[in-house]
Amino acid sequence: MKGAYTNPRFFLAMTVMLAMAAALVQAQGTRVGFYARTCPRAESIIRSAVQSHFRSNPNIAPGLLRMHFHDCFVQGCDASILIDGPNTEKTAPPNRLLRGYEVIDDAKTQLEAACPGVVSCADILTLAARDSVFLTRGINWAVPTGRRDGRVSLASDTTILPGFRESIDSQKQKFAAFGLNTQDLVALVGGHTIGTSACQLFSYRLYNFTNGGPDPTMNPAFVPQLQALCPQNGDGSRRIDLDTGSGNRFDTSFFANLRNGRGILESDQKLWTDPSTRTFVQRFLGERGSRPLNFNVEFARSMVKMSNIGVKTGTNGEIRRICSAIN
Repeated sequence: MKGAYTNPRFFLAMTVMLAMAAALVQAQGTRVGFYARTCPRAESIIRSAVQSHFRSNPNIAPGLLRMHFHDCFVQGCDASILIDGPNTEKTAPPNRLLRGYEVIDDAKTQLEAACPGVVSCADILTLAARDSVFLTRGINWAVPTGRRDGRVSLASDTTILPGFRESIDSQKQKFAAFGLNTQDLVALVGGHTIGTSACQLFSYRLYNFTNGGPDPTMNPAFVPQLQALCPQNGDGSRRIDLDTGSGNRFDTSFFANLRNGRGILESDQKLWTDPSTRTFVQRFLGERGSRPLNFNVEFARSMVKMSNIGVKTGTNGEIRRICSAIN
Protein backbone atom coordinates (compact mmCIF):
# COMPACT_ATOMS: atom_id res chain seq x y z
CA MET A 1 0.00 0.00 0.00
CA LYS A 2 2.90 2.34 0.64
CA GLY A 3 3.85 2.07 -3.03
CA ALA A 4 0.67 3.86 -4.03
CA TYR A 5 2.00 7.08 -2.53
CA THR A 6 4.91 7.04 -5.00
CA ASN A 7 2.87 6.00 -8.03
CA PRO A 8 2.97 8.78 -10.68
CA ARG A 9 -0.75 8.47 -11.39
CA PHE A 10 -1.51 9.38 -7.79
CA PHE A 11 0.68 12.47 -7.92
CA LEU A 12 -0.92 13.55 -11.19
CA ALA A 13 -4.39 12.98 -9.81
CA MET A 14 -3.54 14.81 -6.61
CA THR A 15 -2.39 17.86 -8.58
CA VAL A 16 -5.63 17.86 -10.55
CA MET A 17 -7.73 17.34 -7.45
CA LEU A 18 -6.05 20.09 -5.45
CA ALA A 19 -6.71 22.65 -8.15
CA MET A 20 -10.27 21.45 -8.65
CA ALA A 21 -11.04 21.30 -4.95
CA ALA A 22 -9.89 24.86 -4.42
CA ALA A 23 -12.11 26.10 -7.25
CA LEU A 24 -15.14 24.12 -6.14
CA VAL A 25 -15.23 25.03 -2.49
CA GLN A 26 -13.88 28.56 -2.28
CA ALA A 27 -17.35 29.97 -1.70
CA GLN A 28 -18.43 27.15 0.59
CA GLY A 29 -16.08 27.83 3.49
CA THR A 30 -14.27 24.49 3.27
CA ARG A 31 -10.69 24.12 2.14
CA VAL A 32 -7.93 21.56 1.87
CA GLY A 33 -5.84 21.64 5.04
CA PHE A 34 -8.51 23.28 7.21
CA TYR A 35 -7.07 21.61 10.34
CA ALA A 36 -3.40 22.25 9.51
CA ARG A 37 -2.96 24.53 12.53
CA THR A 38 -5.78 23.53 14.89
CA CYS A 39 -5.35 19.75 14.63
CA PRO A 40 -2.43 18.92 12.31
CA ARG A 41 -2.69 15.16 12.86
CA ALA A 42 -6.44 15.01 12.14
CA GLU A 43 -6.24 13.29 8.77
CA SER A 44 -3.56 10.83 9.84
CA ILE A 45 -5.54 9.90 12.96
CA ILE A 46 -8.63 9.22 10.86
CA ARG A 47 -6.73 7.21 8.26
CA SER A 48 -5.05 5.17 11.00
CA ALA A 49 -8.45 4.35 12.54
CA VAL A 50 -9.89 3.32 9.17
CA GLN A 51 -6.83 1.19 8.41
CA SER A 52 -7.01 -0.54 11.77
CA HIS A 53 -10.65 -1.53 11.34
CA PHE A 54 -10.15 -2.40 7.67
CA ARG A 55 -7.44 -4.92 8.55
CA SER A 56 -9.86 -6.88 10.72
CA ASN A 57 -12.97 -6.28 8.59
CA PRO A 58 -12.55 -5.12 4.96
CA ASN A 59 -16.33 -4.71 4.69
CA ILE A 60 -16.12 -1.42 6.56
CA ALA A 61 -14.65 0.23 3.43
CA PRO A 62 -17.79 0.02 1.26
CA GLY A 63 -19.86 0.64 4.38
CA LEU A 64 -18.19 3.99 5.03
CA LEU A 65 -18.41 4.98 1.37
CA ARG A 66 -22.16 4.27 1.29
CA MET A 67 -22.65 6.02 4.62
CA HIS A 68 -21.07 9.21 3.28
CA PHE A 69 -23.27 9.12 0.18
CA HIS A 70 -26.41 8.56 2.23
CA ASP A 71 -25.41 11.34 4.61
CA CYS A 72 -24.80 13.93 1.88
CA PHE A 73 -28.09 13.29 0.07
CA VAL A 74 -30.08 13.93 3.25
CA GLN A 75 -29.68 17.32 4.96
CA GLY A 76 -26.31 17.72 3.24
CA CYS A 77 -22.92 16.37 4.34
CA ASP A 78 -23.41 17.09 8.04
CA ALA A 79 -23.07 13.70 9.77
CA SER A 80 -26.80 13.65 10.57
CA ILE A 81 -26.77 9.98 9.60
CA LEU A 82 -24.69 9.24 12.71
CA ILE A 83 -27.21 10.55 15.24
CA ASP A 84 -28.89 7.95 17.46
CA GLY A 85 -32.54 8.06 18.49
CA PRO A 86 -36.01 7.02 17.39
CA ASN A 87 -36.92 7.99 13.84
CA THR A 88 -33.46 9.32 12.97
CA GLU A 89 -31.85 8.74 9.55
CA LYS A 90 -29.94 5.79 10.96
CA THR A 91 -33.22 3.93 11.57
CA ALA A 92 -34.61 4.37 8.03
CA PRO A 93 -34.78 1.27 5.78
CA PRO A 94 -32.05 2.42 3.34
CA ASN A 95 -29.62 2.85 6.24
CA ARG A 96 -30.34 -0.15 8.44
CA LEU A 97 -27.69 -2.33 6.78
CA LEU A 98 -24.92 0.29 6.72
CA ARG A 99 -21.66 -0.64 8.40
CA GLY A 100 -18.78 1.33 9.88
CA TYR A 101 -20.30 3.47 12.63
CA GLU A 102 -17.76 2.09 15.08
CA VAL A 103 -14.93 3.37 12.88
CA ILE A 104 -16.22 6.93 13.08
CA ASP A 105 -16.66 6.61 16.87
CA ASP A 106 -13.11 5.29 17.24
CA ALA A 107 -11.63 8.12 15.17
CA LYS A 108 -13.67 10.70 17.07
CA THR A 109 -12.50 9.39 20.45
CA GLN A 110 -8.87 9.69 19.35
CA LEU A 111 -9.41 13.17 17.89
CA GLU A 112 -11.12 14.43 21.04
CA ALA A 113 -8.10 13.27 23.03
CA ALA A 114 -5.71 15.05 20.65
CA CYS A 115 -7.75 18.16 19.73
CA PRO A 116 -10.90 18.51 21.85
CA GLY A 117 -13.88 20.09 20.14
CA VAL A 118 -12.07 20.81 16.87
CA VAL A 119 -12.76 18.18 14.22
CA SER A 120 -16.36 17.64 13.09
CA CYS A 121 -18.00 14.27 12.64
CA ALA A 122 -18.96 15.38 9.13
CA ASP A 123 -15.30 15.78 8.20
CA ILE A 124 -14.39 12.48 9.84
CA LEU A 125 -16.97 10.67 7.70
CA THR A 126 -15.89 12.49 4.53
CA LEU A 127 -12.23 11.66 5.08
CA ALA A 128 -13.01 8.07 6.09
CA ALA A 129 -14.90 7.58 2.81
CA ARG A 130 -11.84 8.78 0.86
CA ASP A 131 -9.56 6.53 2.88
CA SER A 132 -11.86 3.56 2.22
CA VAL A 133 -11.43 4.00 -1.52
CA PHE A 134 -7.66 4.27 -1.16
CA LEU A 135 -7.45 1.15 1.02
CA THR A 136 -9.28 -0.87 -1.65
CA ARG A 137 -6.63 0.15 -4.22
CA GLY A 138 -8.44 3.17 -5.53
CA ILE A 139 -7.28 6.74 -5.82
CA ASN A 140 -6.18 9.07 -3.04
CA TRP A 141 -7.37 12.67 -3.32
CA ALA A 142 -7.29 15.95 -1.41
CA VAL A 143 -10.46 16.46 0.65
CA PRO A 144 -11.63 19.99 1.49
CA THR A 145 -12.56 20.14 5.19
CA GLY A 146 -14.18 22.59 7.55
CA ARG A 147 -17.70 21.16 7.69
CA ARG A 148 -19.76 21.45 10.84
CA ASP A 149 -22.25 18.92 12.16
CA GLY A 150 -26.01 19.17 11.72
CA ARG A 151 -28.58 18.97 14.49
CA VAL A 152 -31.52 17.51 12.54
CA SER A 153 -31.87 13.83 11.64
CA LEU A 154 -35.21 12.48 10.41
CA ALA A 155 -35.89 9.06 8.93
CA SER A 156 -38.64 10.59 6.80
CA ASP A 157 -36.05 12.65 4.90
CA THR A 158 -34.35 9.56 3.46
CA THR A 159 -36.98 9.15 0.72
CA ILE A 160 -34.69 11.35 -1.41
CA LEU A 161 -32.15 8.50 -1.61
CA PRO A 162 -32.15 6.65 -4.96
CA GLY A 163 -33.66 3.17 -4.70
CA PHE A 164 -32.50 -0.16 -6.08
CA ARG A 165 -35.37 -0.28 -8.61
CA GLU A 166 -35.16 3.37 -9.62
CA SER A 167 -35.27 4.43 -13.26
CA ILE A 168 -32.35 6.34 -14.74
CA ASP A 169 -34.55 9.39 -15.33
CA SER A 170 -35.51 9.45 -11.66
CA GLN A 171 -31.91 8.95 -10.56
CA LYS A 172 -30.76 11.80 -12.81
CA GLN A 173 -33.40 14.10 -11.35
CA LYS A 174 -32.31 13.33 -7.80
CA PHE A 175 -28.66 13.89 -8.61
CA ALA A 176 -29.37 17.07 -10.58
CA ALA A 177 -31.18 18.52 -7.55
CA PHE A 178 -27.76 18.60 -5.86
CA GLY A 179 -25.82 19.94 -8.82
CA LEU A 180 -24.59 16.53 -9.94
CA ASN A 181 -24.76 15.66 -13.64
CA THR A 182 -25.11 12.36 -15.48
CA GLN A 183 -21.38 11.69 -15.47
CA ASP A 184 -21.32 12.24 -11.71
CA LEU A 185 -24.18 9.78 -11.34
CA VAL A 186 -22.39 7.03 -13.26
CA ALA A 187 -19.09 7.69 -11.51
CA LEU A 188 -20.60 7.68 -8.01
CA VAL A 189 -22.71 4.57 -8.63
CA GLY A 190 -19.43 3.07 -9.80
CA GLY A 191 -18.57 3.02 -6.09
CA HIS A 192 -20.49 -0.25 -6.14
CA THR A 193 -17.24 -1.77 -7.40
CA ILE A 194 -16.69 -2.53 -3.71
CA GLY A 195 -19.22 -3.96 -1.31
CA THR A 196 -22.18 -6.30 -1.24
CA SER A 197 -25.96 -6.40 -1.45
CA ALA A 198 -28.44 -8.53 0.45
CA CYS A 199 -30.29 -11.10 -1.66
CA GLN A 200 -33.59 -9.50 -0.68
CA LEU A 201 -32.71 -6.40 -2.71
CA PHE A 202 -32.32 -8.16 -6.05
CA SER A 203 -33.63 -11.76 -5.88
CA TYR A 204 -36.94 -10.63 -7.42
CA ARG A 205 -34.98 -10.25 -10.67
CA LEU A 206 -34.23 -13.97 -10.67
CA TYR A 207 -37.75 -15.37 -10.38
CA ASN A 208 -40.98 -14.40 -12.15
CA PHE A 209 -39.69 -10.98 -13.16
CA THR A 210 -41.45 -11.03 -16.53
CA ASN A 211 -43.58 -13.83 -17.99
CA GLY A 212 -42.42 -16.24 -15.31
CA GLY A 213 -38.75 -15.76 -16.09
CA PRO A 214 -35.81 -13.69 -14.85
CA ASP A 215 -35.05 -10.08 -15.71
CA PRO A 216 -34.28 -10.14 -19.47
CA THR A 217 -31.47 -7.60 -19.04
CA MET A 218 -29.50 -10.22 -17.08
CA ASN A 219 -27.00 -12.48 -18.79
CA PRO A 220 -28.82 -15.87 -19.02
CA ALA A 221 -25.64 -17.70 -18.00
CA PHE A 222 -25.36 -15.54 -14.88
CA VAL A 223 -28.87 -16.20 -13.59
CA PRO A 224 -28.28 -19.80 -12.37
CA GLN A 225 -25.19 -18.67 -10.47
CA LEU A 226 -27.22 -16.07 -8.58
CA GLN A 227 -30.13 -18.45 -8.07
CA ALA A 228 -27.73 -20.89 -6.38
CA LEU A 229 -26.55 -18.12 -4.06
CA CYS A 230 -30.02 -16.64 -3.47
CA PRO A 231 -32.58 -19.47 -3.79
CA GLN A 232 -36.25 -18.60 -3.96
CA ASN A 233 -37.62 -18.24 -0.41
CA GLY A 234 -34.05 -18.52 0.89
CA ASP A 235 -32.14 -16.32 3.33
CA GLY A 236 -32.81 -12.78 2.13
CA SER A 237 -30.06 -11.37 4.34
CA ARG A 238 -27.28 -13.31 2.61
CA ARG A 239 -24.84 -10.88 1.02
CA ILE A 240 -23.44 -11.05 -2.51
CA ASP A 241 -20.69 -8.98 -4.13
CA LEU A 242 -22.05 -6.09 -6.20
CA ASP A 243 -19.03 -6.44 -8.48
CA THR A 244 -18.78 -10.15 -9.23
CA GLY A 245 -15.18 -11.32 -9.25
CA SER A 246 -13.75 -8.08 -7.85
CA GLY A 247 -15.85 -7.11 -4.85
CA ASN A 248 -12.93 -6.00 -2.69
CA ARG A 249 -11.02 -3.92 -5.23
CA PHE A 250 -11.80 -0.42 -6.45
CA ASP A 251 -11.59 -0.77 -10.23
CA THR A 252 -13.62 -0.67 -13.46
CA SER A 253 -14.71 -4.30 -13.48
CA PHE A 254 -18.09 -3.16 -12.10
CA PHE A 255 -18.72 -1.42 -15.43
CA ALA A 256 -17.51 -4.45 -17.38
CA ASN A 257 -20.03 -6.55 -15.48
CA LEU A 258 -22.82 -4.13 -16.43
CA ARG A 259 -21.78 -4.39 -20.10
CA ASN A 260 -21.95 -8.17 -19.79
CA GLY A 261 -25.40 -8.24 -18.16
CA ARG A 262 -23.95 -9.15 -14.78
CA GLY A 263 -25.15 -6.20 -12.72
CA ILE A 264 -26.65 -7.21 -9.37
CA LEU A 265 -29.02 -4.35 -8.60
CA GLU A 266 -31.66 -3.43 -11.16
CA SER A 267 -30.77 0.26 -10.82
CA ASP A 268 -27.11 -0.56 -11.55
CA GLN A 269 -27.85 -2.60 -14.66
CA LYS A 270 -29.92 0.27 -16.01
CA LEU A 271 -26.71 2.29 -16.34
CA TRP A 272 -26.00 0.05 -19.32
CA THR A 273 -29.48 -0.34 -20.78
CA ASP A 274 -30.15 3.41 -20.77
CA PRO A 275 -28.29 5.16 -23.65
CA SER A 276 -27.74 8.38 -21.69
CA THR A 277 -25.67 6.59 -19.04
CA ARG A 278 -24.25 3.78 -21.19
CA THR A 279 -22.03 6.35 -22.92
CA PHE A 280 -20.23 7.07 -19.66
CA VAL A 281 -19.91 3.37 -18.79
CA GLN A 282 -18.24 2.87 -22.16
CA ARG A 283 -15.92 5.83 -21.61
CA PHE A 284 -14.89 4.58 -18.17
CA LEU A 285 -14.11 1.23 -19.79
CA GLY A 286 -12.11 2.96 -22.53
CA GLU A 287 -14.06 1.22 -25.27
CA ARG A 288 -12.90 1.78 -28.82
CA GLY A 289 -14.68 4.70 -30.44
CA SER A 290 -15.40 6.41 -27.13
CA ARG A 291 -13.52 9.29 -25.51
CA PRO A 292 -11.89 7.50 -22.55
CA LEU A 293 -12.34 8.78 -19.02
CA ASN A 294 -10.13 7.78 -16.09
CA PHE A 295 -12.63 6.31 -13.64
CA ASN A 296 -10.49 6.89 -10.55
CA VAL A 297 -9.85 10.55 -11.33
CA GLU A 298 -13.47 11.24 -12.29
CA PHE A 299 -14.78 9.40 -9.24
CA ALA A 300 -12.62 11.60 -7.01
CA ARG A 301 -13.83 14.70 -8.83
CA SER A 302 -17.47 13.68 -8.32
CA MET A 303 -16.82 12.85 -4.67
CA VAL A 304 -15.50 16.35 -4.02
CA LYS A 305 -18.61 17.80 -5.64
CA MET A 306 -20.92 15.54 -3.64
CA SER A 307 -19.08 16.12 -0.36
CA ASN A 308 -19.93 19.82 -0.55
CA ILE A 309 -23.70 19.34 -0.78
CA GLY A 310 -25.42 21.40 1.91
CA VAL A 311 -22.22 21.93 3.87
CA LYS A 312 -22.59 23.76 7.17
CA THR A 313 -19.72 26.06 8.09
CA GLY A 314 -18.94 28.86 10.54
CA THR A 315 -21.73 29.36 13.06
CA ASN A 316 -24.05 27.13 11.06
CA GLY A 317 -23.94 23.76 12.82
CA GLU A 318 -21.81 22.48 15.67
CA ILE A 319 -18.81 20.29 16.49
CA ARG A 320 -20.22 17.23 18.23
CA ARG A 321 -18.12 15.75 21.02
CA ILE A 322 -19.86 12.41 20.44
CA CYS A 323 -20.88 11.73 16.86
CA SER A 324 -24.03 9.83 17.75
CA ALA A 325 -25.44 12.57 19.98
CA ILE A 326 -26.36 16.22 19.51
CA ASN A 327 -24.48 18.49 21.93
